[in-house]
Amino acid sequence: MIIEVKVPMLSESVSEGTLLEWKKKIGEAVSRDEILIDIETDKVVLEVPAPQAGVLTEIVAQNGETVAADQVLARIDTAAVAGTVAPVAAEAAPAAATSAAAMPAAAKLAAENGVDVASLQGSGRDGRVLKEDVQNAAAAPAPAATPAAQPAPAAAPVASAPAPIGTRPEQRVPMSRLRARVAERLLVSQQENAILTTFNEVNMKPVMDLRAKYKEKFEKEHGVKLGFMSFFVKAAVAALKKYPVVNASVDGNDIVYHGFFDIGIAVGSPRGLVVPILRDADQMSIADIEKAIVDYAVKAKNGKLALEDLTGGTFSITNGGTFGSMMSTPIINPPQSAILGMHATKERAVVENGQVVVRPMMYLALSYDHRIIDGREAVLTLVAIKDALEDPARLLLDL
Repeated sequence: MIIEVKVPMLSESVSEGTLLEWKKKIGEAVSRDEILIDIETDKVVLEVPAPQAGVLTEIVAQNGETVAADQVLARIDTAAVAGTVAPVAAEAAPAAATSAAAMPAAAKLAAENGVDVASLQGSGRDGRVLKEDVQNAAAAPAPAATPAAQPAPAAAPVASAPAPIGTRPEQRVPMSRLRARVAERLLVSQQENAILTTFNEVNMKPVMDLRAKYKEKFEKEHGVKLGFMSFFVKAAVAALKKYPVVNASVDGNDIVYHGFFDIGIAVGSPRGLVVPILRDADQMSIADIEKAIVDYAVKAKNGKLALEDLTGGTFSITNGGTFGSMMSTPIINPPQSAILGMHATKERAVVENGQVVVRPMMYLALSYDHRIIDGREAVLTLVAIKDALEDPARLLLDL
């Protein structure tokens, strides 16, 4: 029985994806639910499992091709025996093999642009020529015409050309769908929002002392390390409750006030920056937040984040301090109206009660949409976050 392998259903905001690399070859046996290929969308990487056990008899869509929901990718014969299915066109003539080395989309583009596929070095699996290879070849400047040879004077000595002192290599790599989507959203954010940033600084000593005192007991009790992000999430939620417009969003000419607190946490991944969401963060404990952050970090590293993990959010927090940033102006993640930026904690001289003392200080940045958030609310929100962090007991007493 022949079973079709299709592209899974995508979300409403995702219309297509790009095939990455087949994990199985034609003629190989596959098990039920074994992952056959990954599809990269502009949000996440989706895994396509085998719907039934059998033998992979045909691969319809190749690596690098753009596919849509419910499109057929391959076919599996549930009654075949592994090794009995020969790869298609295995006995083709050399000329035909050259044409088969190009993906269908690449061959079509090459014909339209007059590019000789046989002259290209394919970057796909087994040297296959991808669409991007043809695009790069089409965009490259044509080599200068070789002038007709002129007879050199008999007495003129022939000087050897000097060896190049150095090189200036370049590499053109197409953006991943995620990177392209991030770029698009950031441009939209800057073009459509009236972004302004306010700054403050916070003395991290109270939080650091509290963490140092309880981190071992916390890890034994909850099975996760006590970090700093959970304190910032709690402090941000407390501030958003006081100034709800900072937790709101713009929809046309309306301001939408959200009665819940879904906090996005910016996480780095091999594919780029992603922002998974802590749902109902106001109802989460410190331990719940830390566990969720660790879980999201592992999923991001392994490319296992689901679409629902990244959808929504009413406010975001990004931590540039992880990479050593001292100060920055974070860009709002639309359709949200504000984002908090954390930075590196450094010991600095500060004045307390008329005395100069050394304290671990961090600069905080709050970028906000000035269309609906006035400077007063933005500044007071950042002050409320600062006050909560400098006196963590406020978070327990809801002050």
